[in-house]
Amino acid sequence: MGVKSKAAAAILVLLLFLGSLWLQGGLDYHWDACLKGYNQFHQLSNSSGAGTAEGPRVLEACPGQTFQVSLLLTHLLAAPAYSSDVLLQPYLSSWDELVKFMESLGPMVGLISKEIETKTSVIRQLALQAEESPEAELSPDVHSINSGNTVVGTKSNVEASEHAGAYHSVRSMIWVELNRGLVDFHHQSDSGCRTILRLHRALLWLKLFLEKLAETPVAGRLKSPSDLCREAYQRTLANYHTWFVRRAAELAFIAMPERGFFFRLVCVQNQDQLSIVLTRVAQAIEEVYSRTQKALEENGMLDLP
Repeated sequence: MGVKSKAAAAILVLLLFLGSLWLQGGLDYHWDACLKGYNQFHQLSNSSGAGTAEGPRVLEACPGQTFQVSLLLTHLLAAPAYSSDVLLQPYLSSWDELVKFMESLGPMVGLISKEIETKTSVIRQLALQAEESPEAELSPDVHSINSGNTVVGTKSNVEASEHAGAYHSVRSMIWVELNRGLVDFHHQSDSGCRTILRLHRALLWLKLFLEKLAETPVAGRLKSPSDLCREAYQRTLANYHTWFVRRAAELAFIAMPERGFFFRLVCVQNQDQLSIVLTRVAQAIEEVYSRTQKALEENGMLDLP
């Protein structure tokens, strides 16, 4: 085996290792639709340059693509609920599309998506177990936990007549897991709250990457997607990773495709059209992210181990 072949094999092994650690956050512990948003989606698709030469009037399915940006946007728009909550079913469906997005970028970046799939599976399994348990009926009325404060002991109207599943939304999950003592603030646990925090951090990384990819500079050349993804990572997930994982992550970004690939991925012809599409997606992610951030912050969960 030549030197280049050995190097390629070493990188592949390293990235396989990285994929299992990507979302752990506290890596010092381990080296280890609801389609109700269609109308909103249609309105958003017809804004921001609708009917102009700058971009398509409506985001439609891209023939031959596994990842569908139109479907991603539909799920994202369906996730926000009530005044400050996020529905978990469309939230997880959004991640299903984002996983396809990452996998479309090549095997190196796609390895990272495997850990995300593990995280979404954890929450789905917890939701299934809650549905099968009689205790699931003890979850609070969704409307009663959306005033922006779900800390245990602060709600007096949790015995409302209408009840939702424990894992119906981010806030219902937080309320139930806190009341059942499932959240450990000092050690790693398998709680949904800890799991969604890892997804939450990764969502910020992807949001920043898409925002950067959507930018159209007035002067100067566009940065490569590889550089943009690296910059977004350094501002987000890198803060929770060890030196070794940060170095390995940069190897994954080197293999990222060039900008023209993203034109084809979302069925646009140029940077202006790409900017319109990705800006819509980034704005929808921002709404979901900010609501989740608020819920986690109010309950002191932004640093769960």
